[in-house]
Amino acid sequence: MSHSKIIEPIAQHPQSTRISSRRTKKTLIAAIGIGMAVALSGCNDDTGEATDKDTSAAESKGPSAGSSQSAAPSSPSGDQPSVAGWQTQTAQKHHFRYDVPAKAKKWKVLGEDTALSYTDENGQPIVVMTAAASYREGGCSSSPNPKAIGEAGKGQLATVGTTGGGKDGTLQENARNWAGNWGFAAYGGADHKPKIKVGEAKPWKQGGIDGYTATAQVTVTNRPSSCVPPKAIVHSIAQKLPDGTMHGWVIYADQGVPNALTAAEIEKVMGTVRSTGS
Repeated sequence: MSHSKIIEPIAQHPQSTRISSRRTKKTLIAAIGIGMAVALSGCNDDTGEATDKDTSAAESKGPSAGSSQSAAPSSPSGDQPSVAGWQTQTAQKHHFRYDVPAKAKKWKVLGEDTALSYTDENGQPIVVMTAAASYREGGCSSSPNPKAIGEAGKGQLATVGTTGGGKDGTLQENARNWAGNWGFAAYGGADHKPKIKVGEAKPWKQGGIDGYTATAQVTVTNRPSSCVPPKAIVHSIAQKLPDGTMHGWVIYADQGVPNALTAAEIEKVMGTVRSTGS
């Protein structure tokens, strides 16, 4: 069985396979499987950065009582939100900036180095995102669990973050892969495979990004409670840097449950995505 987890913080150097010794807090979240049933694989060097024993699922059987998420400043120096009153998140590693609504709207910006990952049965990360933000931590009001980051119906109603770093494939392929893989991981994985429909990648040219975007429609096949959404939506944006590495921005959001993000709200968040430059 595989798992999703929080890693705080992830190592800073792409070539390193060890995690910073400062990371003493970790939370095992949900037993959510992931596999390649969608026949997609993302260009994701992040997965090679969290492979030491500290990420092993065997070391933690449940949420750590003392674990917490590091808070990021609402507006990192050097950039201001493009929407007045919103919070800015900056992914220096992946060269993205984006904004999310204010804390009063139930949005939380996580520390830039906090990593959210899905792992295989051996506890090895398969997909990882950093520079994340979440909407309505605790998920469904009738079954709240603020430590269950990423668990459908119990974690958040939406999660945003950045990923990538490799050179394999095309931008179009990676945009589709990231949308499909995150939808598959967050809404059932190998244990309860969701139905995934990934659309064709389309050009995305705004905010200094000349890349591609793709959308995955997710139908959840296992709903043990009404808190688990019947459907979900995933959007990705892929850009290539001058060194040939490809980087992605991803949002996955519950649909068909109370307080779910609307298409217009998701579009407004996506409209803030911009490049930090290379």
